[in-house]
Amino acid sequence: MCRVETENSVAYADLNPLQKRQRLFELAAVFLRLGTIAFGGPAAHIAMMDDEVVKRRQWMSRETLLDLLGVTNLIPGPNSTELAIHIGYERGGWKGLFVAGTCFILPAMLIVWILAAIYDRYQTVPQVEWLLYGIKPVIIAIVLQAVWQLGKKAAKDVPTIIAGIVAIAAYFAGLNEILLLVIVGIAVMLVKNWQRRGNFLGALILPLSGTFAQVGTVAATTDSVTWVNVFLFFLKIGSVLYGSGYVLLAFLQRDLVENNNWLTSQQLLDAIAIGQFTPGPVFTTATFIGYLLAGNAGAIAGTIGIFLPAFVFVWLVNPWVPKIRSSPWTSGFLDGVNVASLGLMAGVTWTLGRAALIDWLTVIVAIASAIAVFRFKVNSAWLVLAGAIVGFLFQFFKV
Repeated sequence: MCRVETENSVAYADLNPLQKRQRLFELAAVFLRLGTIAFGGPAAHIAMMDDEVVKRRQWMSRETLLDLLGVTNLIPGPNSTELAIHIGYERGGWKGLFVAGTCFILPAMLIVWILAAIYDRYQTVPQVEWLLYGIKPVIIAIVLQAVWQLGKKAAKDVPTIIAGIVAIAAYFAGLNEILLLVIVGIAVMLVKNWQRRGNFLGALILPLSGTFAQVGTVAATTDSVTWVNVFLFFLKIGSVLYGSGYVLLAFLQRDLVENNNWLTSQQLLDAIAIGQFTPGPVFTTATFIGYLLAGNAGAIAGTIGIFLPAFVFVWLVNPWVPKIRSSPWTSGFLDGVNVASLGLMAGVTWTLGRAALIDWLTVIVAIASAIAVFRFKVNSAWLVLAGAIVGFLFQFFKV
C-alpha cells in the first residue's frame, strides 16, 4: 500500500522511461473503460472519475479533483471530458493529457460512428430503451454518492454551505449556469476576505464572453458540405460552448437545421437519440452528424473539431490551478465555484431521478445500487453492467 502511494505521488517528469510508459498505459486502460461504461451524462461521468481516480487509485486528493472540476466549469467545452483531460495532464504531462482525453472519447466515437453508418443505410435508430431502463437508476445512485463525497469536501464552512444551498435553489429557478458559478464564486471570495483591506484582485480573468457568444456558421449547402466545412463548424462550437453537452442541441437546431439546412429536424432528433443511449460525452453527436454530412472523413473531422478546443484550454489553464489555490482571493473564488458546481450536480441528480425512477422496479434498482456504492463500495462498472442486465431481463419477460 505504501509503495502504491509513493508511486502515485511521484511527478511524471521524475519517472524513468519504463515507469512513464506504464503510467500512460494505465491512463489509457482506465479511461478506455470509463469511456465505455460512462452512461448518464456529465454528472455521472464525474461521479465515475471520482470513484476510480480518487477512491480506488488515489491518484489525487478529492480537493484537487474539486479544483479541477471548478476550473472546467469556467472554460468552454464538455465538462466531464475536460476533467478527464485534466486528470491525464496531472498524471502524465502533455502525453497523459492526450492519452486520457482521447481514450475517454474514443469508445463513444466508435459506437456512434457505427450507428451513423447503420442509420445512413436504413434511416432508423436502434430501439434500446431497455438498456437505459436498467442503467438510469444505477446512475442516480452513483451520482448521489459522488455528490455526497465531494460535497463533504466542498462545503467546509458556513459561507460554502450557504452557497451550496443557494446554488441548488438557483438551479431550480433556471438561472444561467455560468452566471451562477461566477456570482457564487465572487460572493464566497468576498465573504471569506471581508476583513482584508489590501488591493482587490484586479486580474481575475474569466472567459465570460463565451457565455453569450453566438456560434458562427459555415456557409455551405447540403450538396457542397465537405469535411473541412464540418471541421470548422464544430471547431467554432467547441471553442465557445459552455455547459453540458445538452446545451449543444440548441446550437445544432439553429445552425444546422434552420440556418444552413444541412439536416432535417428528424435527422437532428435521431442524432440526439443516438447521443442519449450511447456512453461517453454527448458531444460525440458531432461524429454522427459529421458522418451524415461528409461520410467517414466528416465523422473524424466533426469529432476532432468539437473536442480539440478542450485539449487546448486544459493545456493552457491547468498550470494555473495551483496558483489560483495559493491566493486567498482566488482560493475563495474557487471554493465558491466548487460548491456551486456540486449544487448544480445535486439539482441535475433530482431532475434525472424524476426521469429514471418511473416504477417500483427502477426504485428498487436505485436503492440496491445506493446500498452497493455507499455501504459495500462496489465498482461503478459492475453496477452499470448489472443495470443493463436488469433492463434486458425486464424487456425479455415483458415481451
